[in-house]
Amino acid sequence: MAYQNLLFETEDSIAVITINRQEKLNALNTATFLELNDVLLKIQQDGSIRGLLITGSGDKAFVAGADIEEIQDLSLEKGVEFSKLGQGVFSLIENLGKPVIALIDGYALGGGCELTMACHLRFASDRSKFGQPEVNLGLIPGYGGTQRLPRLIGRSLALEYLLTADIISAQRAYEIGLVNKVVPSEELLDTGKKTLKQILTKGPVAVKYILETVHRGLNGTLEEGLSIEADHFGMACATEDMKEGTRAFLEKRKPEFKGL
Repeated sequence: MAYQNLLFETEDSIAVITINRQEKLNALNTATFLELNDVLLKIQQDGSIRGLLITGSGDKAFVAGADIEEIQDLSLEKGVEFSKLGQGVFSLIENLGKPVIALIDGYALGGGCELTMACHLRFASDRSKFGQPEVNLGLIPGYGGTQRLPRLIGRSLALEYLLTADIISAQRAYEIGLVNKVVPSEELLDTGKKTLKQILTKGPVAVKYILETVHRGLNGTLEEGLSIEADHFGMACATEDMKEGTRAFLEKRKPEFKGL
């Protein structure tokens, strides 16, 4: 389908989604969430796509937040519905089964910051800004910000930023572990592609299992996480990729993984 709010392209097993609402600083609305849900399901089901980059159009914002014009008239019931729509889309990103990197250039505020946190890795340009300013509007984050931010940077820092609505620089976001890398804007796309290409040289089943094991493990106790890890380790041992990887290591050559 043709998307009104997104740009979508693929190259060398890598998909790129660009939120494309420059006139709204790429703000998220219902239509954008529905388009994201559609394209993410296609990516999940397409075996030729092995990694995803998500970015925003223009040079001002990755995603500046949710579309306030749409939010202002929400009732209790519609608010819950809108929150669950965004949460569902972001959970789909987190559970895509393929590595997802957010490429942030400009403002990543509110829903935009929450979108980055649903991705597995976050790379930012040195001019980017991050924050959860919902409290300024009498709101709270609705797309996972109250849950993912503490898991990424710790409870105390997360509460500080959630309660004060402070906007922080890319460098500060790097220092507290919110982003993985900070690079000049003109290097952002190449850095994302280079990292994904490196990941794609690894065993694809193992990559999928790592994503799943880390995500599920963090949502339980250490003992539960270790049990999940043991199960997935055993499942990996039964794959053709594992046999190829260990054989290639002993034969001192590069493995040829097939995702089996």
